Amino acid sequence: MQLRYHYRVYPDAAQREALARSFGCARVVFNDGLRLRQRARENGEKYVSDAELSRRLITEAKLTPQRAWLGEVSSVVLQQALADLNVAYRNLFNSVTGKRKGRKVAPPRFRSRKDNRQAIRFTKNSRFTVLGNGRLRLPKIGDLHVRWSRSLPSEASSVTVIRDAAGRYLASFVVQTNQDETLPPVDPEIGIDLGLTHFAVMSDGAKVTAPKFLRRAARKLKRLQQDLSRKQRGSQNRKKAVVKVARAHARVADTRRDWQHKLSTAIIRDNQAVYVEDLCVVGLGRTRLAKSVHDAGWASFRAMLEYKAARYGRTFARVDRFFPSTRMCSACGRINDKMALAVRAWDCPCGAAHDRDINAAKNIKAAGQADFNDRGAQVRPGLVPAPRGEAVTHPNPACSTRSVEGISVL
Repeated sequence: MQLRYHYRVYPDAAQREALARSFGCARVVFNDGLRLRQRARENGEKYVSDAELSRRLITEAKLTPQRAWLGEVSSVVLQQALADLNVAYRNLFNSVTGKRKGRKVAPPRFRSRKDNRQAIRFTKNSRFTVLGNGRLRLPKIGDLHVRWSRSLPSEASSVTVIRDAAGRYLASFVVQTNQDETLPPVDPEIGIDLGLTHFAVMSDGAKVTAPKFLRRAARKLKRLQQDLSRKQRGSQNRKKAVVKVARAHARVADTRRDWQHKLSTAIIRDNQAVYVEDLCVVGLGRTRLAKSVHDAGWASFRAMLEYKAARYGRTFARVDRFFPSTRMCSACGRINDKMALAVRAWDCPCGAAHDRDINAAKNIKAAGQADFNDRGAQVRPGLVPAPRGEAVTHPNPACSTRSVEGISVL
């Protein structure tokens, strides 16, 4: 399994300048490649191949006065920028032809130096190394100070350096784990009903109150947004205010992610099988409850359960989103009429009294177990994609030390 480990890095002034130069060169090569392919399509010419792009936009471009400064950064960074463009086109073609499931993918867009997120990637070919003193050595950038928090399980196959909207620098390592991390088997199996008042209601009756991190930070965010709106456009004070707003939002996101990691790890550790309803988060995000739905972060929590189950040898399954878990009686199986959200408890004609959420969790567990028995094998998840711009890696790992604040699976 491929895992991604994130660490904070703290470049000095010269290293920040070198990183900004690398960000800019990668952005220019990406935009040049996109522009070249768009013009070829408009003129009815043949699709420009990957090798042709690399030759014209990197090898030959470095020999011209207009692009001679591309030689100031690692060539691997430029090659990976074109690799990102190729992935974007591949996703577009697969979406158009129906090979890629889900929503339609839009054509790749031009990158801007004003984008909130800037990233460059180094693979094994660049010979990046982690030194004995814990610093990360990157070609033509230098030795970066890294805040290590845990050991990497194996050598890294690539590292992505990211500058986010809050001005923080992160190093994201991709590693391959081959060791057996299966947890000892346990008896409990659990169904989980996700909600807004209670973030998760378990089939055993346990309820986890929704922390509502965004709602709790709303007053501070409102004040920072008001301060930002009063600043003159283009001024230095406005740039500082933008960073303050971004840091406040990053703090909310980091707190939510940390809390979800802890909860998902505890659930996977204590249960042999986990069954969750496959909610349509995109659709719910268009309703009047949109802010609360996005604040809950159901999709990221479900993804954590999914990859941790695969990593630690647990069973994970999604129950169909159209399954009437709320309206079905978990005692007799009778399906009632639709009920309003205000109805939190109801009685079945069979005599059973139900808490709305606990009853739904019990039905989700029963439906997941039935699907598991029909298949006759464990329901294992597919690969969880890496964030945009970080998906291209080499298969074999190479680089070791310690690891970080968050883990995500590719």
